[in-house]
Amino acid sequence: MTQIEWVEGGQQRSALWRSESGWPAPKKVVLADDTMSADTAYRLALDGTALLWRGDFQNARQLVQALARRIDHKGSHSRRAKAGKAAPTPTEGFHRHRLSQLQRARTLAMLLIPFDADYTIPLRRAPEVQEACREAWGPAIEPSVASLRELLGLIGAHEWRRKGVHIPALDGRIHPWYGVFSPVRGEYVDLVAQAPLPAHAKLAFDIGAGTGVLSSVLARRGLQRVVATDMDERALGCARENVERLGLSKQVEIVKADLFPEGQADLVVCNPPWLPGKPSSAIEYAIYDPDSRMLRGFLGGLKAHLAEHGEGWLIISDLAEHLGLRTREQLLNWISEAGLQVAGRHDVQPTHGKAQDADDPLHAARSREVTSLWRLRVA
Repeated sequence: MTQIEWVEGGQQRSALWRSESGWPAPKKVVLADDTMSADTAYRLALDGTALLWRGDFQNARQLVQALARRIDHKGSHSRRAKAGKAAPTPTEGFHRHRLSQLQRARTLAMLLIPFDADYTIPLRRAPEVQEACREAWGPAIEPSVASLRELLGLIGAHEWRRKGVHIPALDGRIHPWYGVFSPVRGEYVDLVAQAPLPAHAKLAFDIGAGTGVLSSVLARRGLQRVVATDMDERALGCARENVERLGLSKQVEIVKADLFPEGQADLVVCNPPWLPGKPSSAIEYAIYDPDSRMLRGFLGGLKAHLAEHGEGWLIISDLAEHLGLRTREQLLNWISEAGLQVAGRHDVQPTHGKAQDADDPLHAARSREVTSLWRLRVA
């Protein structure tokens, strides 16, 4: 396990380094407390120097907010300076936005919080986070250090898991785990809840189960059996827990598999990550599909796993097309090359906040986005 090292009280110290983003432990670490100004902290963070916090916890939260304001202020100056230049293409705009978001996240992640061996935070006015930490990281084993930004995300995820997300199509709640994408964009769930099922469908596969929301919807629609697959251990545990909460364990089986389980089904459903690209953190694997691996793997293997007269449902947004990351022709070619044909398509306009936010850097693409359920059959 990776260790982070620093000097304190004239002695070399170390602790377990935790980073869901996969970032290496910072090489330069200084101690920081309530006496450090936001400007000093900002300069050190930009320089790649991590700040191991020894002051009041709530003051650390305020410092993160101050750092974010400085980053955003600098970004607005940069955008104004470029205002007179030729507008970037949608693809250029997307990559610039991703880079700026990554740089922002990296800078904010320079403020570090220590944890004792039982996940207690040894700082004044620190919240009790033991349960949230155990949910995300497993049993405590030794003192550790993580970024405050990551901790705040972990606390937020704990609240999502505790309260759950109401899913109208289920008339119930789904409880997402840390690192498992929450089904807050309900339009794709509604598509699965409303599309006509193949005649006499009894068995369905749900490829990439995540929280188990689509498996649960299919079971509620009357499928006698649903086999849901995933490779991520958190997703598998999350899906099992949600299925059990909803009383659907007898209908839905959760298995660890890379894409397809064995056999053929009357209906095979897949909601792959919608954007081709390299994830920069665990949660981004629900958003970015490196080299369109999952999308192409689903299409390429679907024919062999469809029962006679069966259908494959591909749930995907066209945002990648508006950003110039993939063309509609590419998608149709992959469908054709897999020996499949389009039997129908059901579309819905997203209603999430960013689609309406004119200040969002990707607003031009988001405002035209359409989420679709493609009904595919063997050609």
